[in-house]
Amino acid sequence: GKWKNKERVLIFSSRGINFRTRHLMQDLRTLMPHSKADTKMDRKDQLFVINEVCEMKNCNKCIFFEAKKKQDLYLWLSNTPQGPSAKFLVQNVHTLAELKMTGNCLRGSRPLLSFDPAFDKEPHYALLKELFIQIFSTPQYHPKSQPFVDHVFTFTITDERIWFRNYQIIEEDASLVEIGPRFVLNLIKIFQGSFGGPTLYENPHYQSPNMHRRMIRLSVAAKFREKQQVKEVQMIKKKESKVLVGEDPTEVVFETPAEEKPVEIQLVKPESKPIVKDKKKPRKIQRKKQKKLFRTE
Repeated sequence: GKWKNKERVLIFSSRGINFRTRHLMQDLRTLMPHSKADTKMDRKDQLFVINEVCEMKNCNKCIFFEAKKKQDLYLWLSNTPQGPSAKFLVQNVHTLAELKMTGNCLRGSRPLLSFDPAFDKEPHYALLKELFIQIFSTPQYHPKSQPFVDHVFTFTITDERIWFRNYQIIEEDASLVEIGPRFVLNLIKIFQGSFGGPTLYENPHYQSPNMHRRMIRLSVAAKFREKQQVKEVQMIKKKESKVLVGEDPTEVVFETPAEEKPVEIQLVKPESKPIVKDKKKPRKIQRKKQKKLFRTE
């Protein structure tokens, strides 16, 4: 057959991405034979420059990874140059090498795309579904693709986020085995143009990473402040004088008073004790005298 659907996807990133994002980008290039690569874009360049890069590379779709603060990763999916485009926050990234799951699909084979039924219920999800189909589906009879279908890309909506998974189809019993990569996309905005233009949809449930980190810091600070206040209250209680409790009249109800003894006053002078003389004392004195005489002789 002839290669009619000539979709080409440009996959590249900005400078400042970490090793995990680089491996994820390489995994997507491996799984998508209709993709092309390019050098990293400088941070100072504006995003609309990507439209010119796609035109030079003869690509009509683009997957752009944008890194900020060396810790936040954003993903742009765009239909260049007319639009629309969508911006996501990428979370929970796990690459092929990191998962080390059992399973192996043929390189360059065409995937099946499986979507959650919630994609057909709301208009912004329907727009994203069409964008995912045009970007991630490998065109039929592509020169680099293989005429086999042995893995599935699943897009599931849970907790206001889009979960991406890749499963291999085992021929024996048609069971699914996850082979990776996996990541979660948190939708931020959908724009009418490519990398800009009027906003078609803005996610009300989105919370920026800066705000999330700020809320964590505030919760930790509140706990610390509460501990300090408890310590101050304890110190104030220790310094305060103890309040004397009034006497309870019910305490002496069952006490029986002891009988009072009459006080006797002694008016007569006590008799003096007789002095008892030591009868053996003269004999002791005499013995001492005899010992002295004996020594002098």
